[in-house]
Amino acid sequence: MIPATMSTQHPDNASMPSWVKTSIFNGEDEVFETYYAYSKLGCQEQMWDWEGKEVDAYVVMKLLEKYPDFFSEKILGKDVRLTYRIPNPWVEISERKIFTEALQSITRAYDEANQFYKEPITPVYEVILPLTSSSRQVILTHKFYEKLIGGIDTISIEGVMISSIIGTINPKKINVIPLIEDMNSLLNAAEIIHEVYTTLQLKEIRVFFARSDPALNYGLIPAVLLIKNALIQISKLSERHDLNIYPIIGTGPPPFRGNLNPDNIDKFLEEYSGFKTVTIQSSFKYDYPFTEAKNAIEKINKELPKKQAEIDLNTDMISKIIKKLSKEYRKRIEKLAPLINKIANYVPSRRKRRLHIGLFGYSRKVGNTRLPRAIKFTAAMYTIGIPPELVGIRALNRLTEEELNIIEETYKYWRNDLQSAARYLSWDNINYLLTEDTIEKLKVPREPVEEALVGIMKDLEFAEQNLDLRLGYTTVREKKHSNAVNNALLCIMEGEDPARYIVEAGRLRRFLG
Repeated sequence: MIPATMSTQHPDNASMPSWVKTSIFNGEDEVFETYYAYSKLGCQEQMWDWEGKEVDAYVVMKLLEKYPDFFSEKILGKDVRLTYRIPNPWVEISERKIFTEALQSITRAYDEANQFYKEPITPVYEVILPLTSSSRQVILTHKFYEKLIGGIDTISIEGVMISSIIGTINPKKINVIPLIEDMNSLLNAAEIIHEVYTTLQLKEIRVFFARSDPALNYGLIPAVLLIKNALIQISKLSERHDLNIYPIIGTGPPPFRGNLNPDNIDKFLEEYSGFKTVTIQSSFKYDYPFTEAKNAIEKINKELPKKQAEIDLNTDMISKIIKKLSKEYRKRIEKLAPLINKIANYVPSRRKRRLHIGLFGYSRKVGNTRLPRAIKFTAAMYTIGIPPELVGIRALNRLTEEELNIIEETYKYWRNDLQSAARYLSWDNINYLLTEDTIEKLKVPREPVEEALVGIMKDLEFAEQNLDLRLGYTTVREKKHSNAVNNALLCIMEGEDPARYIVEAGRLRRFLG
């Protein structure tokens, strides 16, 4: 069974579920959340996140002890999956030991499941390796586990077998799912996967494509083109080598991060046909009515496995389009970064996270610009009043007719996604930011921020005149959103905490970031 829906712990929710008593999920909440995702919402898989956040290492034991009736019927590791996301030790240097700790816990989980089921059951047998940029990282992770964890019981010390001290170790091997996030790696995804399956002699593999970080780094349309191109390339690889590849896409509810939400299921399934697993992030689960979320997940579980990748793409042409569009987007974001970082500091946290190294600072070669992670970045941009989907959109006028046709054929609902975001543009905030002395009062550098805003105004003019987008609110709910983000900006100007208005705006649009 390849799960169609993977519940995750991404902190993009504005509303908190009733069973969480504070504004932040704690460890016990996340254990219950896993059970809730399986039993109430119908998710077929749960990502258990060891990367950049506090994590409960005893999740398998607690699930089996607390919910024995459910897990007696739905076998953990067979009927529902638990998949670890672990730190990448080649990138996240400070979390190298957590990489080892997470892998070691898999063997204890095996013993706990055996005690519960009274038979050999492997509850965790796959891990997601984020920030994968080479096949070697995947291969070494696989062999690290096989030799140093799964094979440790075959070693002897002073003539004493390790197995006589700690018992037999299982599972002996695990699957490693590469999570590919940056442009170069996405463009070379087929090569990475080919080297992995050839070296490890695999017959099947899951591969995970990020959707949020490419958007943060390169803009909305380039992100979708990157993902679609990677999907097509691995589909061709699968056909050539009789290899079963099961692609996963990491999507959130905002258009900028994938537009996967209960209101957009039909369009999403058509847009991203060919993916076999999608992520159900926190705002999907908690910012929509329970019945809507549950029904949407049920539809994904039913319909996603039927969908196949449909189009063919020229990687060289896609690369040219991405470079043209991302240049304009990145130029704006680099200049706007001081304001984005300022606002992001006020976006409330939903999970207990440790410091994380963002991709943006590593993927660019100009200066030392750093940005928050994709969720807080998106929340900050919407709070500023400028949906990030619209930034740099004027660069479309630099494309040839052939290149524009490629976008139309590849990204079916790009106009729909832009319009969905455009409803939350706040003219009040933009005009206020362009008012004399406002930027100084926010205590951010005036010149770069003002330059970015002038460029964004040109983007908005292009969007209205050439794309026929309606910018700004058209409903009472959207007007309330405009008021909320305006109040948030005014609070910051006055030195007050704007968090309640940021959350209010998030609830109105049904995602925090």
